[in-house]
Amino acid sequence: MGKVICAGLGPGDPDLLSVKSDRTIRGARHLAFFRKKGRAGQARSIVKDMLREDVIEYPMEYPVTTELQFDSPEYRQLMVDFYAEWADTLADLAQREEVVVLCEGDPFFYGSFMHLHTRLQGRAEVEVLPAIPGMVGCWNALDTPFTWGDDVVTILMGTLPEGELVDHMTRADALVVMKTGRNLPRVKRALAQAGRLNDAWLVEKGTMPGERIAKLAETDENDCPYFALVLVHGQGRRPEAEG
Repeated sequence: MGKVICAGLGPGDPDLLSVKSDRTIRGARHLAFFRKKGRAGQARSIVKDMLREDVIEYPMEYPVTTELQFDSPEYRQLMVDFYAEWADTLADLAQREEVVVLCEGDPFFYGSFMHLHTRLQGRAEVEVLPAIPGMVGCWNALDTPFTWGDDVVTILMGTLPEGELVDHMTRADALVVMKTGRNLPRVKRALAQAGRLNDAWLVEKGTMPGERIAKLAETDENDCPYFALVLVHGQGRRPEAEG
C-alpha cells in the first residue's frame, strides 16, 4: 500500500518550506501538481530545483474555464468532473505507490487539494503536511506588524459581490483580500467606498522572484495580477511608546 501525501509549499520561497515538506518533495518518486494548461505551474516552479531525476510527474491541468462565470452550473460541473477524475487517478496510484501532491500555501486554507482530500476519504491513506499561508509571507514582505492588540483579521474573496465586500471592509480591522486577479477593479472600488483604499497594499508574488509591492490606490485600473493579495493593516490597541 502506498499513500497520498499533500505537501504544503508555503508562500513561495522554497527556503520557507517546512523541513518535512522539503524532505518529502526531494524524495518523491511520483509527483502531482495543479497548473493551468500551457503553464509550467506555480507549485512546480517553486520546487523545480528539488526534484530527483527519475521523478514521474502528473500535471493536473485545470479545465479551460475563462469564458464561464465561476458560479455558473457549467463551471461547477467542469470542476466537479476535474476533481473526481484526479481523485480516481490518485486513489488508484496510492494502492501501489506513494504519491506527493504539491499545494501552494497551506493545503487546508483555501487550497485546491481540499477538493481531492474529501474525495479520497476511505479510498486511500492521506497525509497533509501543513505550511505557512501565503498571506503571512505577503504581510511580512511589507515589514510592518499586521495586527495589534484586539484587531480582528477579516479574510475576503475578491469574487464576492461588491456590496458584500463594502460591508465587510467597513467593519474590518486588519483585512486580507484573496482571489484578486480580474476581480481587482471591484475590490478597489469597494475599498474606496469603505474609506480604506488609501491604506491598502497590493503584494504580488510575495517572497518569490518578481515580488512587487505597491500602494493599491496608485496601481493602474488594468493592472490585475493573478498571484497577488490586497492587505490593509490593523491599527488596534498597543502599548504607549516610551519617552
